[in-house]
Amino acid sequence: MSGRVQTVLGAVSPNVLGRTLTHEHVSMEFTHFYRRPPTALASKFPAKHISLQSAGYLRQYPYSSKYNLTLNDKDTVQAVLNDVKMFKESGGGTIVENSAEGLDRDLSFVKRLSTETGVHIVAGTGYYIADTQHDDSLHLTTEEMYKHMMAELMEECVGDKSIKAGFIGEVASGWPIREFERRAIVAAGEVVEQLGVGVSFHPHRNPDAPAEIIRIYLEAGGKADRAVMSHLDRTLLDEEKLLTFAELGTYCQLDLFGTEVSYYQLAPDSDMPSDARRVQLLQALLDDGRGERCTMSHDIHTKHRLADFGGHGYSHILHNVLPRMKARGFTQQHIDLITIENPARWLTIDKQF
Repeated sequence: MSGRVQTVLGAVSPNVLGRTLTHEHVSMEFTHFYRRPPTALASKFPAKHISLQSAGYLRQYPYSSKYNLTLNDKDTVQAVLNDVKMFKESGGGTIVENSAEGLDRDLSFVKRLSTETGVHIVAGTGYYIADTQHDDSLHLTTEEMYKHMMAELMEECVGDKSIKAGFIGEVASGWPIREFERRAIVAAGEVVEQLGVGVSFHPHRNPDAPAEIIRIYLEAGGKADRAVMSHLDRTLLDEEKLLTFAELGTYCQLDLFGTEVSYYQLAPDSDMPSDARRVQLLQALLDDGRGERCTMSHDIHTKHRLADFGGHGYSHILHNVLPRMKARGFTQQHIDLITIENPARWLTIDKQF
């Protein structure tokens, strides 16, 4: 595979990436999504720590602890370092860090993490949902967003001038899509048309959201085969709808592996699927001839999913899911396609700039 992948430590050949997690966070802040716990359980959520006694409640109600939703404090640093080291020791190669503007990313820590663990990390650029933005950002024009993304991809990132972004994402939107979010999608499409980089989209939980995002993106000049649609395993739960969306030609990403609680606080009227169901959806995509457009990840964005806090960690797919896939009939070629070849193809930048 020719071209290059831009990591936080510099450009590398796509052939060296190895097994890749295409949608993770290693440093971010998610307290905007705080939800009050049930009144009877309020005392089970300590303000400043996670204990053995509270871990089970957090699995059920992860968004009811602001401490749990803060993935960039001093308590998290060593936990993330330990977890990424385990990912490397378990055969992992690359993590795609999806923290865009609005999530309080820490690129200096991301660079340190890559240096200390030997894991390739690819940083994103772009904008998360409107509700997480500072007031001055909400008035950015499409052109200003375009220039910001172009600068972070071609020159240097805001926050650490030694780093360049390697993809756009995660570009996020609510429902209905707000004007700020629409401008961000359009700007992403224009950048992709210009540079040929990959982009990752975060849709709202409404099943109409993924197709509407791609419609806006394509009309702006974006290419379907450069786009990943994230979180389809909590958005398109119906297999037929998933396969219909796949016809658009984007990468279809199932990225909540490790989340095994059916109750989903951010969408109580829907059922969060299990890992077993996610594997079935991957099989359906393969059977439909979409194997070259599948990616998978965990989307870790809370403390309780890190191993030091009692969670499954970044190695869960490697330790627990891939063996399950083999038992379900996936060949090694299928597994390598989804976890190595597809991510490398998506992240590869062929154009010179």
